[in-house]
Amino acid sequence: MATASVGFMSRKDRRKQFELEEARKAGLAPAEVDKNGKEINPHIPQCLLTPWYAKSQEQPSLKQHQENRKTQEPVSIEACDHESGAKTYHHHQAEKYRKGACQNCGAMTHDVKTCIERPRKVGAKHTNKNIAPDERIKSVELDYDGKRDRWNGYDTSNYRSVMDRFDAKEDARKKYLKEQHLKKLEEKKNSDGDEEEDNDLRVDESKQRDFGRVTKRVRTTDGGSTGTVRNLRIREDTAKYLQNLDVHSAYYDPKSRSMREDPLPHEDPNESFCMGDNQYRNSGQALEFKQLYTYSYEAFEKGLHDIHMQAAPSQTELIYKRCKVGKENQRSQMKESIMAKYGNAAAKDDIPRELLLG
Repeated sequence: MATASVGFMSRKDRRKQFELEEARKAGLAPAEVDKNGKEINPHIPQCLLTPWYAKSQEQPSLKQHQENRKTQEPVSIEACDHESGAKTYHHHQAEKYRKGACQNCGAMTHDVKTCIERPRKVGAKHTNKNIAPDERIKSVELDYDGKRDRWNGYDTSNYRSVMDRFDAKEDARKKYLKEQHLKKLEEKKNSDGDEEEDNDLRVDESKQRDFGRVTKRVRTTDGGSTGTVRNLRIREDTAKYLQNLDVHSAYYDPKSRSMREDPLPHEDPNESFCMGDNQYRNSGQALEFKQLYTYSYEAFEKGLHDIHMQAAPSQTELIYKRCKVGKENQRSQMKESIMAKYGNAAAKDDIPRELLLG
């Protein structure tokens, strides 16, 4: 592969050339040298080494694959005086309109759609006057950091207007707050002392009524938002985890703020302030919920209905209410039938007192 192409080669010469190429690929023979004295890789195909447009008598070379332009070393953004989008102009300016130029200004470097000059009433294509010079965009090959510099070409003096506007807003805000503060001080001086005491009492009453509103972070389905949560415990009452300071007393879970057991089991339940969270499980609607859950489970096991309580709670509650009404009606009918058959001794006249006393 690394030999010059000749017009005619015999079978013997071709075999020798093939064996030489294989030996060079295997590293048994030295690599071929081009006309510049550089070694040629033996694995390069012949079509790339001696292309069709190269002269047959020339020695193999890779000069045709090298770039003709001079390579520019990448420079940093501090080393070059480069502005993003900066344009320079050629010294030569055309006097007549050229074919393919911008119809508005006459420059060759852009078309009429991308022209940034003011639209002329009659374009340079028709007047041949005031032909704009051609633009030459200054291209600088930057290094890795220079290409990714987001503030390249930014003029810091433009930020002065932003700062002035911000300072003006801040001064206006401070002036407004100062006026409001002076206004409140004047109103406070003009008001009587009794009115001030009444206002303080009203504030205390509102705080007591709200039970001390506490603002904290509340987790919601949207990812969490700051909301107001009411703490229903009055600050005068002792917290339930401080009722009994014994280490082996009822356990208090700080995360859920729950204490299942009674912290003071030896005291009178009528006088105890906190009897544990388990008292709420056996009172109020908790008992009704337990009865509903038991009925749903037993009915599902017996095959009376296939409604799951957690899947359809309203439908389960409706069926449970109908069942309770049916049982009460059945009990009342049975009571009426027994009373009709045997009579109701309690509904008759009272027993004579002589029989009771003997």
